[in-house]
Amino acid sequence: MNQQERRWSVYLAGEIHTDWRDRIREGSAELDLPVTFTHPVTDHPASDDCGVEILGAEPSGFWKDRKGAGLNAIRTRTALHDADLVVVRFGEKYRQWNAAFDAGFAAALGKPLIILHPPEHTHALKEVDAAAQAVAETPEQVVRILRYVIRGEL
Repeated sequence: MNQQERRWSVYLAGEIHTDWRDRIREGSAELDLPVTFTHPVTDHPASDDCGVEILGAEPSGFWKDRKGAGLNAIRTRTALHDADLVVVRFGEKYRQWNAAFDAGFAAALGKPLIILHPPEHTHALKEVDAAAQAVAETPEQVVRILRYVIRGEL
C-alpha cells in the first residue's frame, strides 16, 4: 500500500474551547485527505464527571478527579496507541496540563507530533516543540502539513 492509498489515523489532543479541530477536519475534507480523526472527550462536564456518574459519588475532589482521569485515560491511551500522527493544540487562555501529558505520552510512544500553538507560547513550550516533527501556529498549517505528508503535495 502506498502513502496515498493508506487511511491515516490522526489524534487531535489539546484545548477544547475553540474550533481548531473543526478547522482541521473541514480543511482535510475539502482536500479529500484519507484521514480518520480521533480525540478526547471534548464535553468538559462529561469529562470531569464521568467517573462519579458511572462508578459512584466520592466525598473528595481528589478521588472524583482520579476516577474521571482513569476513565478518560482508557480512551486517550487507546487512541494515542492507534494513531499514526498526533496533533497537540495548546490554547491561549487555559493551562493545558492534559495537552502536555498527551504530547509527552505520544513522544514516548514514538508517534510523529505536530504541536499547534500561538507564537507567544514558543518559549514556554520549547521542550515540547523540540520533541515535535513540526510546530504550527494555525489549523490551516496543520492541514497543509497533512496534505504534504500524505500526498507529497505543497
